[in-house]
Amino acid sequence: MVCPMNRRELLALLGMIAALPASVQAQQPDATRRLGVLSVTAAEDAIGQARSTILVEALAGHGWKERDKLRIDWRSGGGDRARIARLADELVALKPDILLAVGTPSVEELRQRTATIPIVFAVVTDPVSQGFVKNLAHPGGNVTGFTDYDGPLAGKWLEMLTQVTPPVHRVFVVYNPATAPFAPLMLRTIEEAAQTLHVTIEPAPVNDAGSIAALASRKDGGLLVLPDFFTMANRADLLAAIAEARVPAVFWSRTFVEEGGLMSYSTDSAEQLRRAASYIDRILKGAPAADLPVQNPTKFELTINLKTAKALGVTLPAGLLAIADDVIE
Repeated sequence: MVCPMNRRELLALLGMIAALPASVQAQQPDATRRLGVLSVTAAEDAIGQARSTILVEALAGHGWKERDKLRIDWRSGGGDRARIARLADELVALKPDILLAVGTPSVEELRQRTATIPIVFAVVTDPVSQGFVKNLAHPGGNVTGFTDYDGPLAGKWLEMLTQVTPPVHRVFVVYNPATAPFAPLMLRTIEEAAQTLHVTIEPAPVNDAGSIAALASRKDGGLLVLPDFFTMANRADLLAAIAEARVPAVFWSRTFVEEGGLMSYSTDSAEQLRRAASYIDRILKGAPAADLPVQNPTKFELTINLKTAKALGVTLPAGLLAIADDVIE
């Protein structure tokens, strides 16, 4: 006959279970887990909604269905750095099993608040120089993920802009210093490329509606818009200012081109979110974030809007059009 467990033994057993490391608890198949997602884009933004859908579908493909085995707490900063910081406080206070940070500011704010909750990032630039990880192969700590940038990319943007006819001799580089702390890295690459391409580079920082509107006066060159979720969140105003200036511009995301920009050369952020879902799956099943290497982008896409080129009165070379992944006519 088996003796029933007394109250003291039961409490001791419960205490042992609570003390188990996350890697052991993660192996319990029926437990509902909690994921906190902090994105820089606004929740109502079309690109933010599309990314949320992609993530949910990718997680379900790994067996983590929302409201079934996984609870997802969504937070969206809308390009506002102060709001992103407040939302990071909220998410960490919820004590999720894992966090997903979409965009550099999201990583910065979350890692300042926890060194224990695993953080997977996506659409982030140069995580080593920014101090997010020790190195790509062995990130260490509680942070790992997927980058949206490799070294030659910034030079490629500039090269594309110099292929426009009439030729561009001055390029204004657009970014918000508060939400693109990696901009100096890219500017160095662009300035090095400019020496070979014989163009003049001039930073054009923006941080509010007024500074964006001022871009309309930049009529003596082209514009190169760096990866920055502030410019993404304010892209309607940015595109309006560029259209008023009637100058060619190159962007870091095809979203700008789909909405009227001239051209973009970018990584596939949707693919990054799908890959991030695979890391979330592995960590929830017990893999330490420190052991999962940071991965660089593997897929790039060139998008050109010929309708915009015609409106601007510029011509793009046949060779560039021939290698474009998507041409909007």
